Amino acid sequence: MARTTPPRPVDVTVLFPELAPLARTTVRLHPRAGEPTTADSSIGGPLLWPADEPWPTCPEHVGPWHRGLVPADVRLRRRILAEAWARPRAEGTELLTPDERMIVDRATSPARIPQDGPVPMVAVAQLHASDIPGLPCPDGTDLLQVLWCPFDHDPDHLPRTELRWRTADDVTSPLAQPPRPAVIGSDYYLPEPCVLHPEPVTEFPAPHELPEELAERISAWEEQNEEEAEEDDSVVCYQYDLAVAPGNKVGGHAPWSFSDPFPMSCHECGSGVRPLLTVDGVEWDGGSGSWRPLEDAGWTGHHTDGPACATHLNVGRGYCLQVYVCTASYDHPHLQNMQ
Repeated sequence: MARTTPPRPVDVTVLFPELAPLARTTVRLHPRAGEPTTADSSIGGPLLWPADEPWPTCPEHVGPWHRGLVPADVRLRRRILAEAWARPRAEGTELLTPDERMIVDRATSPARIPQDGPVPMVAVAQLHASDIPGLPCPDGTDLLQVLWCPFDHDPDHLPRTELRWRTADDVTSPLAQPPRPAVIGSDYYLPEPCVLHPEPVTEFPAPHELPEELAERISAWEEQNEEEAEEDDSVVCYQYDLAVAPGNKVGGHAPWSFSDPFPMSCHECGSGVRPLLTVDGVEWDGGSGSWRPLEDAGWTGHHTDGPACATHLNVGRGYCLQVYVCTASYDHPHLQNMQ
C-alpha cells in the first residue's frame, strides 16, 4: 500500500513568496514492517552484497567481549511484547506471563557478552535509484547501502556509519549470509526488516535557517493564527506543518530541532555538504501530526507505537541521525549529525 502525505494546510509560498526559491524535494521513505529481499529497497533488510567483498566491521569495537544486549533476545522481546499487547486480558491482570517477563527483562539488561573479533556492522538501509526518485548516486552507480556499528561512538554518542555505493547488476554472486554481531550496545541500533513506500514531497528550510527578517514575519503570522484559532488543532505552525518533513527521508532540508544550525563542510576539501539521508524512529509526533499519511489516519495509539515505527530505530535520546555528503566528491568522508 502506498503512503500519501496530506496536502499542507496552507500554501506557504503564497503568504511568503521569498520561500519559493528555497523549496526542495525530499523523498519520504515510509518504512513499514515486511519481508524485503536483496533486490528490494529497505530499512533493516538484507543487502545485495558481493560474496568476495569483506563485510565491514568496527575497528573501535573488538572482542573478546562487550557490555550490551544479545540481538536474538532483543528480537524475541519485541515479538513477545507485540503479542502481549494484542491479546485480550482482563482488567488488573499482568501483561506478561512470568516466563515472558524473564525474557523481556533479560533483553533489556546489558550484560557482558562474548564477541569474537571486531563487531560486524549492522545493515541499516538499502536504496535502489530505481525506487527512490532523485537519489543522488555517483556516476555509474545505482545503489546506496548504509551500515552502522550498533554502539555509541564518541564524541557525539552516535553510531559509526559506513556508506557503500555500487551498481546492482555488478553483484553477480551475492553474499548468502552476512556476519552478525553477537552483542549490540542498544536495541535501538537493531532495525527490523521494513519495506519502503517512497513518496516525493516539497519542503522548506527550518525556521532556524531562514533570514532573520523573514523568520520574524513568519513568527508574527503564527501568533496571529493562534489568536484567531477556535481550536488548538487548527493552528498552523511553520516549523511543524510547513517546513521540514519528519521521518526517514532522502535529500531535502536538514531537520534542525534542538540546536541552531552550524556551518558544516567536508573535512577532506572544505567544500559544502548536502543532506543525503535522515534516519528517524517516528514518522510524526505530537507537533507534526499533519504529516501523518492518509492511510494511517485511523491510528489511535501513541505515535511511538504506530505503524510507522516498525523499524525500531532511534538515535541518542529519541532523535534522528542525519548523513551528509560532500558536494565536490562522493569519495570524501561523509558527515553525520544528530537532531
